[in-house]
Amino acid sequence: MTKPVCVVVGVGPGIGAAYARRFARDGYAVALLARSAETSAGLVAELPGARGYACDVGDAAAVASAFDAIRADLGAPSVVLYNAGSGTFGTFDDVTADDVENALRINALGLFHVAKQVVPAMKQAGAGAIIITGATASRRGVARTIAFAPGKAAQRSLAESLARTLGPSGIHVALIVIDGVVDLPRTRAYMPGKPDTFFVAPDDVAANAAWLVAQPRSAWSFEIEARPFGESW
Repeated sequence: MTKPVCVVVGVGPGIGAAYARRFARDGYAVALLARSAETSAGLVAELPGARGYACDVGDAAAVASAFDAIRADLGAPSVVLYNAGSGTFGTFDDVTADDVENALRINALGLFHVAKQVVPAMKQAGAGAIIITGATASRRGVARTIAFAPGKAAQRSLAESLARTLGPSGIHVALIVIDGVVDLPRTRAYMPGKPDTFFVAPDDVAANAAWLVAQPRSAWSFEIEARPFGESW
């Protein structure tokens, strides 16, 4: 029996890797997109049947090429987990116009390019899910997110437009807003002494994504928060 296909866009050591492991465990054939094939090589070796693809999501031609390969290798994706969302943090004096443009390109334009590739087959099937990893920066701009917040805000607006547009076709678009510090080696090193309960666990975010994909159509969520229980909000 052919496995359903899940594409993880933006694979790294945290949430992207957790998405890949969770959906592979749930029976999906997993396609892993990262800027470099080396980034996903370890997961490809770890997860049976997983495939890795090098792709710059801000480049429409690169995205089209990657999804052509995914369709040829695995089939049409039924789930996309959009986790590409890098950005530069700093004050107005620290950041550049290139930093702002890059955040918009990766967070919003990249999501648009990916949606263009997967929506036609999802519409034809009458089903599909696009789950986006968002951030609280999409709701408020603070001093050090001046180059990051515009990209996440544009991403959230695009996600909401996609949800409203594609929902009637059976395609569930949802946003997971990360409100906290993701548990990564680099964040542990930057914040030594913080307890485990301080951090957002990537595996738990992946569980939220799996729950969103499995939601019944009569009770779809568009936006949920992933926040440690001790985080003030």
